[in-house]
Amino acid sequence: SYMRKVAEASRVPVLNMQCDIDHPFQTLADLMTIREEYGKNLRGLKIAVSWAYAPSYAKPMSVPQGLITLMPRFGIDVVLAHPPEYTLMKSEVEYAKKAARESGTKFEVVDNMDDAFKGADIVYPKSWGIESLFHNPQEALEISKKYKHWICDEQKMKLTKKNSIYMHCLPADRGYEVTDAVIDGTHSRVFPEAENRLHTSKSVMALTM
Repeated sequence: SYMRKVAEASRVPVLNMQCDIDHPFQTLADLMTIREEYGKNLRGLKIAVSWAYAPSYAKPMSVPQGLITLMPRFGIDVVLAHPPEYTLMKSEVEYAKKAARESGTKFEVVDNMDDAFKGADIVYPKSWGIESLFHNPQEALEISKKYKHWICDEQKMKLTKKNSIYMHCLPADRGYEVTDAVIDGTHSRVFPEAENRLHTSKSVMALTM
């Protein structure tokens, strides 16, 4: 809401490059990457948006929240996976459910990474912090250590569709969030995804300025 208040007081366009709730420029680039891979009709595709372990405690929630609220609107079924402690903001989860209902897509929350990856066309495993513990790093780190097995590796990729793609907003924590074999392998689209940040940002600026 504070972004809208800033925009109301501004005489020029206000572009949200990332806030605590959303990362719209990243998710636009993600959507472009998916459309480059699968075409404009994305209905019936499944994306697994999953928490992944990382040694730092306070990675933002904005990317996963942006993904779960945007992708259903373009026909993509979303499965959100995270350990019990790593819930996203209730308002964003409710918005994702609403977007899925209105778009005729599916939105599901599971507590197992394998379940989310099964049959997925797109996987987006990324770490994020526990909202209530952003100011208590020691406790947050202790909790995260229980879930070091939440890593995107070749075994988990075998659960996905044969031609599935791996995505990450970068920088990824190699050896924690994802193995080298996956991020450097044939499933990975992280470099086209990063390039598309430029193209989508230019497009938004061209439309608003």
